[in-house]
Amino acid sequence: MFGTLAPQEIETLLEQQLIGRVGCHYEGITYVVPISYVYSDGCIYGHTREGMKLNFMRNSPSVCFQVDDTRNLDNWKSAICWGNFEEISNETERSEAIEKLLGRVLPVVSSETMHISPQWPFPPKSNEQIGGIVFRIRLTRKSGRFERSSGNAYFAT
Repeated sequence: MFGTLAPQEIETLLEQQLIGRVGCHYEGITYVVPISYVYSDGCIYGHTREGMKLNFMRNSPSVCFQVDDTRNLDNWKSAICWGNFEEISNETERSEAIEKLLGRVLPVVSSETMHISPQWPFPPKSNEQIGGIVFRIRLTRKSGRFERSSGNAYFAT
């Protein structure tokens, strides 16, 4: 069975995942890259370093974000969202975003890029110790689809 996710199902999918993909476009080049993130208050929050993704988003802040949960090829959920990139430089807002990112429940085995603090899995003494760029994508539109094989209760909608 193939169908459309309800708005609350999209919200749940965004809240439950740790990895999504940002799609951005600048100077005739489209770039899609995975990021670790946290979803809160209608925004995707992320942490990154200087590079192509950040350059594209700074110069063309209208981006899309895609996330999915794939159990197998006939049991999956996927959402694609559109929004606007914002670099967070205000100290208070940056600290709040870092707290959101630090509050994620990460698997014991996870990549170094998911650990925004050198002290991971322990919180830093101060959020000012965390380098890099903190950003958010304010989502303005969301769409979602699913496929569920008959008899699979996990993806019941």
